Amino acid sequence: MTAPEMSSSVARDAAMLNESMLRAGAELMFFGYRSFTQDPDKILAERDYGRAHHRALHFIGRQPGLSVAGLLDILGVTKQSLARVLKPLIDDGFVEQRVGESDRRQRLLFLTEDGQAFEERLSAPQRARLARAFNQAGPEAVEGFRSVLELMMDDEQRAQASAVIGEARLP
Repeated sequence: MTAPEMSSSVARDAAMLNESMLRAGAELMFFGYRSFTQDPDKILAERDYGRAHHRALHFIGRQPGLSVAGLLDILGVTKQSLARVLKPLIDDGFVEQRVGESDRRQRLLFLTEDGQAFEERLSAPQRARLARAFNQAGPEAVEGFRSVLELMMDDEQRAQASAVIGEARLP
């Protein structure tokens, strides 16, 4: 591609990003997220739980032994907010809190067997929805989706997400 062709291509791409397109993209994110969360929301409502409970269960399940401080960092909430989420999860037997071995001040979080089953019940419909969409969209669209989501994050959040996700990548 020659320089004038490349310049024309860049101008064409920039013109596509008008206000209407950006609003449509935001609206697709809202509607997609609503669909993504609707199945677990119904299950959570049975126990008077909210999405914060699901997020806590998800990350504790992905990182058994996660410290309370680590969960605070991932969720980006206050200690008080996290306490309101963790207390019922512990009281209902879904999360177990253990004292750290090297630092007894540390509180490490683990899902109980019931917690693992409940987290699976919440997350299975979301994974099925993602699998269906990924399979229908194809590998290039999935890679584009991952790229867009990563590029929407601030650098610090992108690094944090990368640390949490680790080796697991989108297909």
